[in-house]
Formats: sequence, structure tokens, C-alpha cells
Amino acid sequence: MRHSGRRTILRTMLAVGGAGLAAGCASPPSGRFAAVDRLVDRAIAAGQTPGAVVVVAHRGMVVHHRAYGQRALAPQAEPLDETTLYDMASLTKPVLTSVAVMQFFEAGAFRLDDPVCRYLPAFARAGKAAITIRHLLTHYSGLPPDLDLSTPWQGKAEAVRRVMDTRPDHPAGERFVYSDINFITLGLLVEHLSHQSLAQYEQTRILSPLGMAHSRFLPPPAWYPIIAPTQFDEHGAMLRGIVHDPTARRMGGVAGHAGLFSDAADMTIYAQALLDRRGGRPSAFPLKPETLVLMTTPQQPPGKDDLRGLGWDIRTHYSSPRGDVFPVGSFGHTGFTGTSLWMDPDGDSFVLILTNRVHPSGGHSIVRLRHDVATEAARALLAL
Repeated sequence: MRHSGRRTILRTMLAVGGAGLAAGCASPPSGRFAAVDRLVDRAIAAGQTPGAVVVVAHRGMVVHHRAYGQRALAPQAEPLDETTLYDMASLTKPVLTSVAVMQFFEAGAFRLDDPVCRYLPAFARAGKAAITIRHLLTHYSGLPPDLDLSTPWQGKAEAVRRVMDTRPDHPAGERFVYSDINFITLGLLVEHLSHQSLAQYEQTRILSPLGMAHSRFLPPPAWYPIIAPTQFDEHGAMLRGIVHDPTARRMGGVAGHAGLFSDAADMTIYAQALLDRRGGRPSAFPLKPETLVLMTTPQQPPGKDDLRGLGWDIRTHYSSPRGDVFPVGSFGHTGFTGTSLWMDPDGDSFVLILTNRVHPSGGHSIVRLRHDVATEAARALLAL
């Protein structure tokens, strides 16, 4: 398929939402992805998630897409379609924050192995002087998984103070420990280097250039009816259009580790643009091909078995969305609310799964579902 044709199809999907997904579908033989459909239908019937949107793309074409189940169960049932927006949770990390950081890397603002405290001096407190930007991006910083939420606190300023006062659990570079604090810090680094808020910078430098008009932090109330709700908060209010992650919520809804809302069409635009730019094809993705290769190949400290790119997961205990067929050279990420994106650059393919599995009261694990959907999707792609 011509590269201009790829872009036209994907832009059409963005412009007309779910109907555009159908317009951009490659129409594979009927039933080829029936195993994927059965897996998702069974998970919904078992109460693992109220609904899901799944998109499978291959060589610039959407070869399978479907909305399953319900957008909401409480306070009342609502039908789901492909225009539904989801709280992307930790997909915010690789989709936005790592891209923003690497834009400054391309501009020569820092080197990956520079200590973070060179740019954020207060970060040197509590034994963090040896932590580098690479350590943060690969989750080898030694910092604990999250800020302490056991006592009430509120506001970005308090979060920043707590980040700066956090003491590592392990020496930098010693082991892989997935930590939201890493990406909260990276968000602060972007703000320091850009002299803009994180939301403003990422809107103008990433989302807008890609044409992702249905993606943002802090969605306006007018968007709430088409946003999949997550769960009841500590006050008994259903979270809808308000970030689910409690740390990001205390910070005001914008943070380097969580806060993005998006839909299937925009995320499809993003994934294909990344694969196209990484592969040297025409693309609006706002990084160079060599930077994307760097980000999506192992960048963890030497001799470590948990393979992480710069923001992206490659081979760790979080890699279940790869399934059994996509190769280890593929990469992706998940979000706690039930979102995931896994990409295979060699096959020019990706599998996107959007759910609100935490709705309405915490939900169930979809680790097995992600794994099995990726496996069956990849098997179907082998036959194309």
C-alpha cells in the first residue's frame, strides 16, 4: 500500500471516529479474527470488564476492529461504541512523557546518562544524586513504586516536595522496579526544559501535530458522556472524565505517569505513525527514526535481564500483552484501568485493547485476556 494511502485511511478514521475504523478496514476473510472476538465476549460474560474496543492493524491497514459490551454498568447501563474515550492510565508514560523527554534529547538538552539533579537540583536530596535520566526512563532508578498515599495530601506542589524527599529503595541501576515516581519526575523535567505546563507542551508538540483531536489531559465536561467511567472514588462519586490514578488525581489530573484520555481512532493514528516513522516511512510522528529505534530497543543497564526501552516495555513480567507469537523485539505498554498497546515493528503490526476493567468497583484482572488476544491476533496476521 502506498504511504500516502496509509495516512489517508488513518486520518479518515480520526475524522469520523468509529465509522472511520470501518472505512479503513482491509476486509480480511470473514471469521479470521473470530478467536479474538470469542475471547473478549467470554471475558465480558465472566465480568472481567464491562466492555472493550479492540483494533488490530497490519501494514498500514486496520484488519480488525470491534466494540464489545457496555461503556458503563453504573449508575446505569450504557452501550459502547468505537468513539468511546478511555482513561489511558500508564500508557501516558510511553505515549506522551517519554516522547516529550526524547524531543529534548534530540535537541541536545541533555544526555541520557546525565544525573537528573543536574537539571532538577532538589532531586539530589535523600540519596538520589546518582539517578540518571536513563534510569528513570527504564525504571532502574531504585525508587519505590509510588508516592505514599496513606495520609491525606493534595496538590502538585506537595507531590513535587514528596518526590524530591523520596529515598530510593535500591541503588540506581541495580534492579528493575516499575515506579510512577520515575515518570512524575520526567514530567517535571519536561516542564523545566520547556518552561510550559506538561499538558500544554504535550498538546502542542505531540497530540496536535499528530492530529489527535480526541486526546488530552483534563477532558472538558462536554466530553464526559462519551468517556468510559472507571470506578467510585473514596467519596462514592463515579470517576468519569476525572483521572483514575489517585496520585495523578491529587496532583490535579496532569502528571508524567498518568492522566491522558484518548480513543481507539486517535491511538490507532499514534501507533501507525510511530511504526511508519520508526521504519523510515513518511509520518507526522514528532521524533526521528533513529530516536524511536533507541526508545524501542533494550536500554536497561548492562547485564540486566528485564528488558526495557526508553518508556516502552520489551521483556519483563509486565510483557503479557505480547502473547506467544509476537517476537521479543516487539514492544508495548499497559495501563491499570485496562488499556494496552503492543507493536511489532518487523511485522508492521499492532494490537490495541481499550477497556475500563476497573468499572464499577475495582474490576478483575485482564492479564490473561491481553495475552490471549495478542496471541490469537498474531496468529491471524500470519495468515494474511
